[in-house]
Amino acid sequence: MHPALSVILFSTLSGLGFGAFAWLGTGRVPDVALLPTALIAFALSVGGLTASTFHLGHPERAWRALSQWRSSWLSREGVAAVVTLALAAMWWLFDYPQALGVAMSVMAFLTVFTTAMIYAQMRSVRTWNTPLTPAVYLLLSLAGGGVVCLCIASFNSKIVAADAVAAGLLLLLAWGTKAIWWRRADGDIELSTPATATGLGQEGQVRLLESPHSGGNYLLSEMGFRIGRRHQRALRRIALVAGAAIPMLMLVIAVEFELIASAVLGLALLSHAVGILAERWLFFAEARHAVMNYYQ
Repeated sequence: MHPALSVILFSTLSGLGFGAFAWLGTGRVPDVALLPTALIAFALSVGGLTASTFHLGHPERAWRALSQWRSSWLSREGVAAVVTLALAAMWWLFDYPQALGVAMSVMAFLTVFTTAMIYAQMRSVRTWNTPLTPAVYLLLSLAGGGVVCLCIASFNSKIVAADAVAAGLLLLLAWGTKAIWWRRADGDIELSTPATATGLGQEGQVRLLESPHSGGNYLLSEMGFRIGRRHQRALRRIALVAGAAIPMLMLVIAVEFELIASAVLGLALLSHAVGILAERWLFFAEARHAVMNYYQ
């Protein structure tokens, strides 16, 4: 699949933003850091949602997607995002009550889940069509949100070791789950083949005599994206090192050396974001849509 920059930015920024909202509702963020963290989470979430509209032919009509929530995961995502942001505003307006904070956390969690289900429910892309997809999205969002909250809190208060450990464990669990996702994708056997796509498998081996088109077309540019195996492996290593190894090391340093905690946690957040960008680019670039059976 073609890795559209707008969708990559959307899932990266909104994942960090809604992950931060999920952490805010747990009560683990110091009071002095609640407002700045909420503002950063809001900016990331809205920035991500805005980026997602750039992929649409008519961005001004994006609001109409909210009406299809009964059948569309995309619509459910929009509704969940609006509810989360509304709860966040109420949570701030009423001076951070615990009940609203918990509701905000739950809705932030559900928003990321609905985003993941847009892809996980697509049977035409087997690498996406697995429960591991929402698991990866949710864990990476929570891990990233934890790093966001710790980074902002470090400017006004001392980092609590237990919170840093929790964020580190989430990073380890998230990227470990992603490694399992990659392993499954590498060993996956395509159920959809030219034989099943044409329904002629019972007649013998099915192969194309010639391409359906003499030139490029929309399907080939959007669904037929190819990535070299060497570049694939290199980007996976970059994602793991930048997204997991460096942030976890920075968390340890931040706990041990309070004077430089803000600087190293800022580096951890930046590195994690780079890792997520690489992971999301690969998420689309590695995907193979079943429609390509008619072209290969």
